[in-house]
Amino acid sequence: MCAMSNNPQPYGGREPGPDECPYSMTNLLQTMIQSQASDLHLAVGRPPALRVHGQITNVEGPRLTPGMTQRLIYSVLTDVQKRDFEERWELDFSLGIARLSRFRVNVHMQRGTIAAAFRAIPTDIKSFEDLRLPRRVLEELANRPQGFILVTGPTGSGKSTTLAAMIDYINTEKDEHIITVEDPIEFLHSHKRCLVEQREVSQDTHSFADALKYALRQDPDVLMIGEMRDMETIHSALTAAETGHLVFSTLHTPDVVQTCDRMIDVFPPHQQEQIRVQLAGVLEGILCQKLIPAIAGGRCCALEILLATDAVRNQIRERMTPQLYTTIQANLKSGMVTMDRSLLNLYQKGFIIRDQVLSNAKKPQELMQYL
Repeated sequence: MCAMSNNPQPYGGREPGPDECPYSMTNLLQTMIQSQASDLHLAVGRPPALRVHGQITNVEGPRLTPGMTQRLIYSVLTDVQKRDFEERWELDFSLGIARLSRFRVNVHMQRGTIAAAFRAIPTDIKSFEDLRLPRRVLEELANRPQGFILVTGPTGSGKSTTLAAMIDYINTEKDEHIITVEDPIEFLHSHKRCLVEQREVSQDTHSFADALKYALRQDPDVLMIGEMRDMETIHSALTAAETGHLVFSTLHTPDVVQTCDRMIDVFPPHQQEQIRVQLAGVLEGILCQKLIPAIAGGRCCALEILLATDAVRNQIRERMTPQLYTTIQANLKSGMVTMDRSLLNLYQKGFIIRDQVLSNAKKPQELMQYL
């Protein structure tokens, strides 16, 4: 197994030769898992790097050369994937290593050389309790017969983990047909009480939009869309929710106001009124996540929650999305919570330090009296 270091180390006091590589992908991925790292980065000019509890640290060893980097990355690619990458210079796929873990992999070019990012995907799907998520609220959302539920937040904020927990709850408690569309497939769902079909873009379907178009002919009850990347996918997701399906998806937005606005603003002006009405009609809830370094190690989830009430639907329909925060604050007992209140709750329970509250809060000055 490779060791970790904060400083690049020389390779026997010299630069490695063009054919020398002290690393193997198996050892690097083992180091990643044993170090509890969320990500592994391979890029020319520095040793392999791990993200551990949000911080980047180097694996001990020499800086990667172009040849070393390509050999490492190509060692986990199929011939088809190599051809796809050489044609498009971008590649997303999932990788499973027996008795170790699954990984989401992105291969790309930077400064004319190959690079890659590996994201560890836990093999076990965690429960709401394991994730310290509000069980009652999430179960109520997952039990909706139809509608649109969004999990949002920056990259690496645990969106896929939360979605997997919600899909697993449905799979355990209900007798339904679940279809997921992902790029790539992350968590693997077995057939429990539900029939679960998981489709991967580029392997099982050409695009999110294509998969959604045909999914409606496949008798689903629940649809999970890994990411809404374009206008067509968003429109298809809204239509699916409107026609009686429970739809889950993600966006990279930081809060409920920007989430609603992004959903609408992606469309041309002449369509925005229709989308606003559609969204107001089908939305059931928005969960906005942020992972915060925890006092005990690791990270914990701060969660902003919006639940669709008559007031919320009216504010979306009438272009009053900035007022959603007032509505959340007035409905704390129903399970809604702002990000700032969630951060304060984590602090008061002893999970995070004061500085993390202030640096992540939207309105830190309003929280000072409670800290």
